[in-house]
Amino acid sequence: MHYAITGGAGFIGSHIAHRLLTEGHTVAVIDNLLTGQRSNLDVLAAVGGDRFAFHEVSITDADALKAAFKGAEVVYHQAALPSVPRSVADPLETHHHCATGTLTVLDVARQTGVRRVVYAGSSSAYGDQPGDFKREDMTPRPISPYGVAKLTGEMYCRVFTETYGLETVTLRYFNVFGPRQDPNSPYAAVIPLFIRAMLRGESPTLNGDGTQSRDFTYIDNVVHGNLLAASAPEASGQVMNLATGGRISLLDLVDKLNALLGTDIPPQFGPPRSGDIQHSRAAIDRARDLLDFSPIVSFDDGLARTVAWLRAGDGV
Repeated sequence: MHYAITGGAGFIGSHIAHRLLTEGHTVAVIDNLLTGQRSNLDVLAAVGGDRFAFHEVSITDADALKAAFKGAEVVYHQAALPSVPRSVADPLETHHHCATGTLTVLDVARQTGVRRVVYAGSSSAYGDQPGDFKREDMTPRPISPYGVAKLTGEMYCRVFTETYGLETVTLRYFNVFGPRQDPNSPYAAVIPLFIRAMLRGESPTLNGDGTQSRDFTYIDNVVHGNLLAASAPEASGQVMNLATGGRISLLDLVDKLNALLGTDIPPQFGPPRSGDIQHSRAAIDRARDLLDFSPIVSFDDGLARTVAWLRAGDGV
């Protein structure tokens, strides 16, 4: 089959592309390299050969997308500006790339005969609501511009399914981590940021008291869920969490990293960040029912693999 992946030079998109290419499919990657990495493209080119094509364009460029989507049966829409702090600093740019970009992707997919769009949603849509689990039937209450922009994309997906008959599936990600996640970005995710600091013998900085918790989800689980979402017959028009259902506090994360690294490095504490959520844990019943999804790599195994990758020198 032929697939198109927006944001395919990024962390999650490149892993989806790599899996598809190793299975013998053809893949077109669309990325403007605002946050994507050319090193990821090199990996994909080596694996895919002439089954891999790269389009260095923005997802807001409809004409360029028409050429990139040509012949694609499924579009994995991963492109975004994935950072709450960045959205707080520049909400208009976040809206442009996340909301307007998603609308453009959907409209071009409709025009070019794409069967299904699998959209990378975000747990940020829930905001900081009480309760042990975030469930899809909760009323969304995002507390950051990023959360609002990603939720807007979800709503466009639903409307394009109901109005135009374009199949869409929204997968709400929960703190994805793993190899090839950039620890050097000023908006780096917490796990590669902590690992990089501790490999250097430095204390990781916790924003707040460290009791905030996340459903950290290893990248292989997310790739697995995306591939299931491309073909699951009952999933079209649906929104579902894609995570493990687990809960790890930042203090627990530091303890686990010290155990893996053989160190005893205490964290340092900074002020809480605007837009941050205290607790985020997914209920994954809907993904189990609609996709037959279950996590294939545990948090501890995924953390060990990520440490090994960064310890080998990549990104440190």
